[in-house]
Amino acid sequence: MNLLHLEGNTLTIKGATKIISSTPTQAAVETGEKAIVVTGTNIEVKSLNLEQGEVVFEGNFAIIKLEASVKKVPLLKRLFK
Repeated sequence: MNLLHLEGNTLTIKGATKIISSTPTQAAVETGEKAIVVTGTNIEVKSLNLEQGEVVFEGNFAIIKLEASVKKVPLLKRLFK
């Protein structure tokens, strides 16, 4: 179950399996087969608990979007398509 909760300058993402990247202007979180990408300003990770699958960000959020997660394909599989 993925759940987004935005309250003021705090964004909570439940169902997180991994933080892909985090900068002051963008953060990406993997949630199984999808990724949540957040853009804005002053974005920082406030708390992280991957055992419970929860990430809390603080900042000024402009865009929150859901994208297909990038699946890594082994090199040999790509060569012998």
